[in-house]
Amino acid sequence: MSDCAGSTLSNEAATGNGVAADLDAQTRLELEAAAFRGLVGHLQNRKDVQNIDLMNLAGFCRNCLAKWYLAAAREHDVAMDYDQAREVVYGMTYDAWKDNYQAPASEEQKRLFKENAHLHAVIPGAK
Repeated sequence: MSDCAGSTLSNEAATGNGVAADLDAQTRLELEAAAFRGLVGHLQNRKDVQNIDLMNLAGFCRNCLAKWYLAAAREHDVAMDYDQAREVVYGMTYDAWKDNYQAPASEEQKRLFKENAHLHAVIPGAK
């Protein structure tokens, strides 16, 4: 249920505004990488937060992050598959995460997921 389609970063977001616009490329890259690691670490610690709830609230989930990671790997000619990208984000195999932490989706969660599908992230290059 919680697999997402994907997304692209706007040119404005990629170049930043204000202080971010004045950063050199390497510093910006390092800050963005640190922010990604922080988000992934937070999600790894919050195993109680279900992907479908993330999708319903924000339009992206752990699977989306893995797809963004996979798309970036492909852009850099890094050999990686979707399962390997998910393991980076989940901190374990996806099957282990599902077995230990994924709860069944309620009918309300499923309804919201379908209702908000047009707001879900779109990730080119990840399929």
